[in-house]
Formats: sequence, structure tokens, C-alpha cells
Amino acid sequence: MTRHRSRPHAWIAAFLALVALPAALLVPPAPASAANTLTMLGADVSSVQRSLDLGARYYDAAGTARDPLDILKGLGVNYVRLRVWNNPASGWNNKARVLAYARTVKAKGLKLMIDFHYSDTWADPGKQYKPAAWASHGIGQLQTDVYNYTYDVCSSLKAQGTTPDSVQIGNEINVGMLWNDGKVVNNDFTNLSLLLKAGYQATKQCNGGTQVIIHTANADSMANARWFYDGIRAKGVQWDLTALSYYCMWHGSLANLYNVITDVRSRYGRPVVLTETAYPFTAANADGEPNSINGGEPCAGHPASWSGQATEFAWVQNTARDAGAVGVFYWEPTWYAVPGNGWDPANINGTGNQWDNMAIFNWTGQVNPNIRWTP
Repeated sequence: MTRHRSRPHAWIAAFLALVALPAALLVPPAPASAANTLTMLGADVSSVQRSLDLGARYYDAAGTARDPLDILKGLGVNYVRLRVWNNPASGWNNKARVLAYARTVKAKGLKLMIDFHYSDTWADPGKQYKPAAWASHGIGQLQTDVYNYTYDVCSSLKAQGTTPDSVQIGNEINVGMLWNDGKVVNNDFTNLSLLLKAGYQATKQCNGGTQVIIHTANADSMANARWFYDGIRAKGVQWDLTALSYYCMWHGSLANLYNVITDVRSRYGRPVVLTETAYPFTAANADGEPNSINGGEPCAGHPASWSGQATEFAWVQNTARDAGAVGVFYWEPTWYAVPGNGWDPANINGTGNQWDNMAIFNWTGQVNPNIRWTP
């Protein structure tokens, strides 16, 4: 999730002036068609274990209490994304918790994506903190750390019969990961490329069929996306899927999203997936924690309402589909306001939920009756 939007550095700004946008790409998203299909219909439900343990209930459109994964399956979901933190203070989203919930995910017949943050807390464009255990490690040791940790989590999942179908090597790594050693400075992708290669090799040695994803929040800018993916490609980094985050309030229009997807898909020859998107169903706030997104109409034409949320999500899927992407994931659709399931892993009981108006379940667990994942 993108908690803080970072403005491009001066050297990125300089690069922008060098990139000409092909006229053929400057087109609005086409109407939905059957020409392309979204095969990865996903939901990141990383917070749901904690919600359920705290007594949260989830109700389908008929008002029947059901397992949230069953409700999501009924709405079209076929893929679940789970973040993994190295040693979070709360204990949630650590390896043991992910292993436990992976069994539930696979038992439901759903595919599994593991999102490695390589941190004890949130990693996003504005922050990529090393886990405490790696704090003093330089780039040489960090390569070993990334390899060993990735292989350990993947092989542990494989050993219990829940081999991940895909993994992300880093989360929204717009300017690198495991800062400062893995940060891209002065256009030098060397250190980042070493870390990404270590993660790729560990994944493939664990299970050759698991797809490796490189994820940025660069859906806002074709130039930024080119700068990043050109940079890692030039260093010999391999990956299987190109992933982007798209939130209209931060990343701009659907026409721009269409252009970015089509460009990175053709430029790098890899399938593209939106591993994060979401939209509010209300402008109200359920707790004392300020919402990440506010306003009655955060993106023009889509009110913060059940219908506005469903329409925005449908339009994102249509745009992704028509641009040739293969999947769209809703970020934390099950994370409604449950006391004790706060956003800060260092104070999970004492903080509220910044996403309570962005879930597809309201504050008593009723699902948005209009929302669907569509192939």
C-alpha cells in the first residue's frame, strides 16, 4: 500500500524530459471487451487473520455470516495475496502466521501470492526500512539475507503443501528496497539489482514454477516506470510479472493507467498485473485514526459510496483488461474497523485503521452488494 507519495527526485525529473510518449499510446481506455481476460482476480487479505481472531463477522449480500474467503470467491476472487514481515512487533504477518493462513487459502482452492516487504513493518515508496536483524548488514550480507529468507519462507510453504504461485521481491520499490544499501542513488541500480537477483534465484531454486513479481507504484508515470524497469533490466535482473499499484487519487486517470500498462507490457515483454487498488465506500471515519483517503468524491465521477466504489473498481478492471493486463488485486477488502486491529504493528491494539472506509465490507461486516471481480 502507498502510505506516502514521494515526489520524483531531480534526476528522475531530468529523465522525464528525455522520454517522448508515443502518440499511439495517448488514448483513453477502450470499452470493456472480450478480447483480453483477467486471469488473476485477486484480494490482499493480510489483515483478516487478526480481524477474525478478534471476533469480526463477515456477511454476504443476503446477510448470511460466512467465511470472508468464501464471500470473496463468490464475488469472483481466485487469488489471495499475503504480505510477510520479518519480525513485526505485533507478531501478525510474520512467517508463522502466513504459513497458517496459506493452508486456509489453498484449502479454498485459491492461488497464493506472497508479498515480501523485507522489513518488520510497512515498506512503500516513502520508506523501505531494513528489518532490525539486518540493520547493520552491508550489501554483501544483505544479498545472503534476501536469498536465505526468501528461500526459507518459500520452502516452508512448499513443505506444507501450499507452494506459492507467485512472490513479490519487495513491495512498491520505486527507488529500491532495504535502504540505504539497496536504494537507487544517482541512477545506479547495482545494489538493488543484486538484491532482486538474490530473491529471484531463491524463489526459482525453491520452486521453478513460482512466478517472480517486481512491484512498483509507478502507474502514475510512464517515464518513471521506464526509468525503473529499464534500470533493473540493464543490470540483468530477471522477473516474470511486472506489477503496479493504482489508486486513482494518487496515480491519476484511467487513460494514463491504460498508457502505462500498454507501454510496460510491450517494452518488457512480460504480463502486467495491478497488485493493489481500492476505493472508499464512505467519506466517514469509523475510529479515531485519520483515514488515508478522505472526501465525498476522491476521484471525479465516483462518489464515496457503495455504488461509487463498485463502479471505480469495475472501471479499473476494464482498463487493465483492455490494456492487456492479466490481473487486478483489491488491497485489503476485508480490513474494516475492528478494535485491536490497528495499522501500526508496533502498537496494533492502540492504533486504529486508516483503511476502514476503503474495505468492501462496512463497519458491521456487510459486503458491498454491487462489487465484483470479472475475468
